[in-house]
Amino acid sequence: MQDKKRYFSKGDIILWGSSVVCILISFFLFEKGGYLSLVASLVGVTSLIFNAKGNPLGQVLMIAFSVLYGIISWGFAYYGEMITYLGMTAPMALFALVSWLKNSYNGNKAEVKVGTIGKREVICGILLTILVTFGFYFILRYFHTAYLLPSTISVATSFFAAYLTFKRSPYFALAYAANDVVLVLLWGVAALEEPSYMSVIVCFIAFLFNDLYGFWSWLKMEKRQTNNG
Repeated sequence: MQDKKRYFSKGDIILWGSSVVCILISFFLFEKGGYLSLVASLVGVTSLIFNAKGNPLGQVLMIAFSVLYGIISWGFAYYGEMITYLGMTAPMALFALVSWLKNSYNGNKAEVKVGTIGKREVICGILLTILVTFGFYFILRYFHTAYLLPSTISVATSFFAAYLTFKRSPYFALAYAANDVVLVLLWGVAALEEPSYMSVIVCFIAFLFNDLYGFWSWLKMEKRQTNNG
């Protein structure tokens, strides 16, 4: 069992600390009192460092982030993001939380047992993603969602990432990294109209690095669990 005093490695602390500093700097440079965005960003980046450790607390924080991000998205008429996070990401994070708690590694509730996903499950996930994305496209169009195409792509990447998270596959982090890229582009367009949204871009760039780190961390965790039996 890991030493509790060394639960977070130096790499974990450096990545989390750097992310927090970047988010704080961008907030005070570009934001105009929108402290909800700051809270959401800090909650989100903290959830990712716990997710990288396979800790269910990361899913609890992801639910909180989804609610906050949904509120922020509503304020900029990004109804696609709002509906995606409140109607899909938050519930899926709840399902993932239950799955992670039920599948702890050797009884350690602070670490999930890494799962394996077969071809049939991958195909199932892809088909579900296509169906959900198709349905959401018409919902988003009905609500006159700003930037419909990238918002729809965000739905697809978010759902597939959430599906892989539920399955406890290390590749969920890569799927979320793809979603981060979409969101950086989406909010980049918003920043052209309102510079204060630069802080949101910095937030998702930080998320991107954290998700890539999370993928690497899960591969290490998978190898360790396999070797230990």
